[in-house]
Amino acid sequence: MKLDRYGIRFRVWLAFFLLALVIVLFIGVLQIGLIRPYYRNAKIRTVQTVTDNIQADLIDNGTVTGINHALQEAVDNNACVFIYNDQGSLIYRADSLGTGCIFNEESILPEELATAEDRIAVLQDGTDYSNNIVNTVTGQEMILYGRKISDVLGNYYLFINSPLEPVDSVVTFFSNQYLAYMLLALAGASLLAFYISARLTKPIREMKQQAQKLANADYSASFDGGEFTETKELASTLNGANEMIKRTDELRRDLMANVSHDIRTPLTNIKAYAEMIRDVSGKDPEKREKHLNVILRETDYMNSLVNDMSELSQMQSGTYQLHLANMDLSMKIRQILETDQPLIENGKLKIVTEIPETLTMYADETKIGQVISNYLSNAIKHTPAGKTITVRAFILKDEETVHFEVQDEGEGIPKEELPLIWNRYQKSSRSFSRSLTSTGLGLSIVKAIADAHHGTCGASSTLGKGSTFWFELKETHEA
Repeated sequence: MKLDRYGIRFRVWLAFFLLALVIVLFIGVLQIGLIRPYYRNAKIRTVQTVTDNIQADLIDNGTVTGINHALQEAVDNNACVFIYNDQGSLIYRADSLGTGCIFNEESILPEELATAEDRIAVLQDGTDYSNNIVNTVTGQEMILYGRKISDVLGNYYLFINSPLEPVDSVVTFFSNQYLAYMLLALAGASLLAFYISARLTKPIREMKQQAQKLANADYSASFDGGEFTETKELASTLNGANEMIKRTDELRRDLMANVSHDIRTPLTNIKAYAEMIRDVSGKDPEKREKHLNVILRETDYMNSLVNDMSELSQMQSGTYQLHLANMDLSMKIRQILETDQPLIENGKLKIVTEIPETLTMYADETKIGQVISNYLSNAIKHTPAGKTITVRAFILKDEETVHFEVQDEGEGIPKEELPLIWNRYQKSSRSFSRSLTSTGLGLSIVKAIADAHHGTCGASSTLGKGSTFWFELKETHEA
């Protein structure tokens, strides 16, 4: 597999590797830099501890075994021990340093410790003696520690000598050991990084393959987000987008088929009647006028279709500019009812209005008029003779929202078709038919007008009993 330096997998590995490298280097610098002072402080504490233990063994356990145990402890801690009595005689001695013990090279001892008498003298006042000395033989800095130990049998003068710095072999060993640990840590970090990055990128790679299918218009693509919340949410979004694209593609095909049908029918009629005028009625004024009226009617229909499609496109794209102003909704309803009165009378319908005397709202009066007209014309078209159409307008309980609705007693709309009626050319049993006065875009335009006003629209229906179409908009006013 080709290495992608910009891929998530490589970047995650690189981040883990660099983090591990920085951490181990930081710890290494601290350890190597602090090993000598740490060893120095530890050695001073060890010398004091050994002195305390030897003192306890001399006073509390004065047997040979106890003393030998105390001196062996000094040997175990890399120190040499010398113990004198009040007469200046060396009574106990333990040495693990050899030439490294400064008592074996008295020429490098401080002047105040040159002789046994001098060594006893510096401890006579009971104060512990401590001094750091460089051993010229080994080149090491060493601690020289002394203490007076008082006992009922007499006084003891204890001196301990031990190196303050680790030998080079210890430093080298530690450095080599640390290098091995560092390589092990980096290898472990790399393996962990590859494992995590593989699990992280697996759902992304799989979604990429499915997205490629979607790009090729294969809507069987299914996105699985794996175990991570973010990739699950991404997969859910992509699955939703897939369904929407699939539905949009179906709508596009339906749109092309139905627009072609809507245009082909009037074009066919126009061509047929034009040929009839040419061949049959050209010299008969009465027939010619009748045929020309058909051509004009079909032309008007095509013009309305094109205008409605253009208007809907502008509304949905957000390029249409609303002309907002205070308007009286009640007055607008009365005006449209008066305009549609001939259709109402021809349909032998009864109109009931439940609207206040005035109802002011801030909106585009022309577009709100289209909403009222579309709702009312739909109700007139689908309400049988002798039935009632009710028009209502009022303010909701929140005292901010204007509600307008038209209720008919028509055939109703199936429940499964209600969500589809706002989309142009949905194959609804109620709305998918060609009318001589309607292009079928009315409800799509209503929804676009509602969206443009940041309002809402909807419908409820019961088969055999009728439908109610409503529109709501916040009751705002021009400042």
